[in-house]
Amino acid sequence: MRARVEVMLKQGVLDPQGEAVRAALGALGFAGVEAVRQGKLIEIDLAATDRAAAEAEVRAMCEKLLANTVIERYAVEIV
Repeated sequence: MRARVEVMLKQGVLDPQGEAVRAALGALGFAGVEAVRQGKLIEIDLAATDRAAAEAEVRAMCEKLLANTVIERYAVEIV
């Protein structure tokens, strides 16, 4: 079973990497880009066979390591 975790900064948290990408896109002539938020995608291969148990385990991973829940939000998808 595979899990995908998307981690993004919460709204209202300054995103300097996203701002740098937005500025670079503008410099390259993409004038219509108003904002960019940058995050990360993590794919995890699991030995679990129970979908609900796998999702619970991945959420625990996010809470303990994969996301800084003070400033980041995450979404888990089991595929």
